[in-house]
Amino acid sequence: MTLREQLIGAWQLHSYVEVPEDGSEPFYPLGTQPKGIIMYTPDGYMSAQLMADGREPFAIADFYQGEPEEYVAAGSTYIGYSGRFAVDEQKQTLTHSMYVSFFPNWLGQSQPRAVSLANGVLTLGPTSPIVSRGKRVMSRLVWHRAESA
Repeated sequence: MTLREQLIGAWQLHSYVEVPEDGSEPFYPLGTQPKGIIMYTPDGYMSAQLMADGREPFAIADFYQGEPEEYVAAGSTYIGYSGRFAVDEQKQTLTHSMYVSFFPNWLGQSQPRAVSLANGVLTLGPTSPIVSRGKRVMSRLVWHRAESA
């Protein structure tokens, strides 16, 4: 079975850690118990939605009437993007192309991912260091195959 065929379906986020190149302590951007789903469709689309556990609800139930502080808190604990994906079977890498993204800087980008997949566990990360919180880091996201609904 090809890597692409193995990716198809839904995966639940198990962990997300960033390891700084400078040897400082690893960082958990969404806490130690993040929640998330990443999905790959047979027709070549993907969607990733990640968040910290225990996010506070807005004071009022109107998406467009939150206080600035509520939007800041919500935005700093959420990552979301969707678009096409492509797999390089020889290199065992994956590319996510951002058609929509919560972080506007990613719009139109294609980002390569290193991939490891075995026994229902998918590990993704960048192919080279990224900058996060002012440091060059390697991210590692571990996903487990989601149970069928």
